[in-house]
Amino acid sequence: MRRREALRVLGGGLVAGAAGGAAEAAPFPKGAVIRTVLKDLAPGELTGGATLFHEHMSLSPDFMPKWMSLFRAMTGRTAAPAASTAPPPSFFMQDADLMTEEMRAAARDGVVCIVDQGHPDMGRDLQFLKQISKQSGLPIVAACGYYTQPFYPPQIATWSEERIAEELVHEAMTLPIGAIGEIGTWDVMTPDERKVFRAVGKVHQATGLPVVTHTNFGKGAMEQLELLESAGVAPGRVAIGHVGGLNDPAAEVPKAIARRGAFVGFDRQGGAGDAAQVKMVLAMLEAGYADYLLFSSDFSMGGSQLKRNGGPGYAKTVTVFVPKLREAGVDEKTLHGILVDNPRRLLAFVPKR
Repeated sequence: MRRREALRVLGGGLVAGAAGGAAEAAPFPKGAVIRTVLKDLAPGELTGGATLFHEHMSLSPDFMPKWMSLFRAMTGRTAAPAASTAPPPSFFMQDADLMTEEMRAAARDGVVCIVDQGHPDMGRDLQFLKQISKQSGLPIVAACGYYTQPFYPPQIATWSEERIAEELVHEAMTLPIGAIGEIGTWDVMTPDERKVFRAVGKVHQATGLPVVTHTNFGKGAMEQLELLESAGVAPGRVAIGHVGGLNDPAAEVPKAIARRGAFVGFDRQGGAGDAAQVKMVLAMLEAGYADYLLFSSDFSMGGSQLKRNGGPGYAKTVTVFVPKLREAGVDEKTLHGILVDNPRRLLAFVPKR
């Protein structure tokens, strides 16, 4: 095979393999799998394109209105009117045909796997994910966990961390769950959130599943990582989410996370405001932390963002954000590592019984 043929381009120019072929960039433990909602995959089956580690394909209709109302209150913006918490009359994440189209479009744009970081307290419907994965042919990874304090079910206040861990271990062992996440802190970490994080440490040790977090645009990132480490989770099994939302041109916090060995989530990418994140990514690359970067978009709003409506769709990380990095001088081998290899290293685990 000639070099030109080996450098096969997918989607927005994503190189599927470095010169000489798409050999594994890093070894995986014997027996490691990436667990999708339909079947377990060997990590080597996901070398042909990007794996998006943090998206949403199933939320309850009232989740985002509640989220926006709480966010406005937390940031001191004008309080949302009561009507804003009402669910929309029709919700795209309950339309299986539409979502199947969106998954197929993402695959055409260079996505080979997509991780839904929701769970029951966010209204995630596991059967719906199975349906759209089967109909579209795009592998989907599902998660388990508890989101943040404002969204916890009432029993979290009375359950011990051992009881929380038992519930999540049961879910992970009886359902096709491939990650723990997104678990998070809404603003300053509350006692209940701290309890959930400690419980998640127990779940990780019992299952081997990776952990993905939610931060308030990077706030509390180091506290989350330190708490997970103290609960027995190795940093290399953790992705700290939304760190790209920090106003941190020198990328000091992302560097500190990577220095500890954890993955850094730039997971709200693919929009008009990506310029700051481009600078942060370049700072991370210059510091030698390419192996710790993860890209995704945290897709949760429909409307003009959907492919059906003329938007970039679920692959916007690949088709909108990545071209900006290319323009800034990031080479294809580095992009391949971030989009293809890094998420597989996070997601691959050896199932425990």
